[in-house]
Amino acid sequence: MPHDALCRQLAQRVIALMSSTHKPLCAVENVRLIYACETLPRTPMMYQPGIVILFQGRKTGYLGSTVFHYDATKYLMLTVPLPVECETDATPEAPLAGMCVNVDTASLQDLLMSIGDDDQFQPQPQTSGIHSAFLSEEMLCAAERLLDVMDSPRDARVLGPQLVREIIYYVLTGPIGGALLSLVNRQTQFSQIARALRRIENHFAESLSVEMLAAEVNMSVSAFHHNFKAVTQTSPLQYLKRYRLHQARLMMLQDGMKASTAAVRVGYESPSQFSREFKRYFGVTPGEEVNRARQAVPLLPFDAA
Repeated sequence: MPHDALCRQLAQRVIALMSSTHKPLCAVENVRLIYACETLPRTPMMYQPGIVILFQGRKTGYLGSTVFHYDATKYLMLTVPLPVECETDATPEAPLAGMCVNVDTASLQDLLMSIGDDDQFQPQPQTSGIHSAFLSEEMLCAAERLLDVMDSPRDARVLGPQLVREIIYYVLTGPIGGALLSLVNRQTQFSQIARALRRIENHFAESLSVEMLAAEVNMSVSAFHHNFKAVTQTSPLQYLKRYRLHQARLMMLQDGMKASTAAVRVGYESPSQFSREFKRYFGVTPGEEVNRARQAVPLLPFDAA
């Protein structure tokens, strides 16, 4: 089947799975379906690590000075959490439809062991945390079979993980496979920055200084700054601020927390400073954002922190 026709068919499959009220969606571990039927203007979002495959629709992302596009011809891969500004092109007649596959580090290491010493497998390590590449027929066929198993709980449980492994294999052996390799190679500067990002993710409410983060990954402050920006396209302090703002936003939207309480929970000492920085980043006050989100279509699964 031609690429375009297969993508349209898979998009309809996602739409059917997401909108069916008669048959529950059978979840596959590490897989989330993506669906949106409204255009979304450029908006700050916290993208989580994963492989994003769109069968229909288009998204444009902005990360520092980098602009990237992905649609039914190109997939997107993130290896670390990144604060991205993103536009979504979708309509009720042509919704955005796709899937996001999380990459489990242990499974990735097992896959690398299965590949073993192969002279034809020599991906180059990557320094950036975000990449895109053309979607291959092999990946599309694996995605088609993955959608098929979501009709049956047993198929989803037994066959789903193998199909996830197959998709990761095609990414690993494809043009941006070096980015996945960097995730498990502890000797690279990328892995040191990834460790610092995990520290921020797990302790974002604490008092974290650049000097402390640099020391924890055995880098000088200047080297840490340089390598951090190569991976995230932003400075450590800007990343930490944006991460806290996204976490506070989720606390308000998902937990119903007041802005002043969320501010303290994410590490702000001054609620007024939090409100100022929130409005500067999101373009609205915390209260306006809560009201807007209640009236809007839910966030795409991979857009949430």
